[in-house]
Amino acid sequence: MNYLFVVAHPDDEVLGAGATIHKHAKEGHKVDVCIMNVKAEARAKRPADDILNSEMEMSNSVLGVHRIYQGPFPNMKMNTVPHLEMVQFIEQAILSSQPDVIITHHPADTNNDHLHTSMACQAALRLFQRRTDVKSVSEFWFMETSSSTDWSVNSAMNRFQPNTFIEVSLEGVEAKITALSAYRGVMRPYPHPRSEEAIKGLAAYRGSQSGLNYAEAFECVFRRHV
Repeated sequence: MNYLFVVAHPDDEVLGAGATIHKHAKEGHKVDVCIMNVKAEARAKRPADDILNSEMEMSNSVLGVHRIYQGPFPNMKMNTVPHLEMVQFIEQAILSSQPDVIITHHPADTNNDHLHTSMACQAALRLFQRRTDVKSVSEFWFMETSSSTDWSVNSAMNRFQPNTFIEVSLEGVEAKITALSAYRGVMRPYPHPRSEEAIKGLAAYRGSQSGLNYAEAFECVFRRHV
């Protein structure tokens, strides 16, 4: 199976699905990550470009990511970018990665870049319908990004409602924490959602919801098997 995770910023891939990426990679599946804004210009305590790039490579290496597609879109300004440009960038990643499953942000996320990444990814998902030479996508999932999806303060939008639970091991949760720690300044002290305690707690909670010890939760919104 080929998996493509489409996220707004470096670290979103870990927050939303780090343990799942680690699990799939260990099982021999190909996991690619498309990051729309790799420079994270607006990030607090952001390091120099070469250091941030090194952190990104190190983090994804911990998880076993096969390839990173690096996007040029502006941090916290994706609402200023023509929608078509973002869609076409994701389409190119889809053409190269040939994914069976695509995972991206939930559109009710309070982070503006997450919203626009999700909307562009939803449009790019239909590429196989427009072109007969493109491999069909089997499933499309939304993920939860700790400290953003959990706020979901806009009651006019449907909140994240998980219906797909991926069992992960404690080793996978710890790999997620190690990968997230590679990005300086991202981890915070408890009770912040990006603390070690909260990340382990969420994995245990999602596990308990689905009769598992540890899990990551997703919302599958498209499924096509022939």
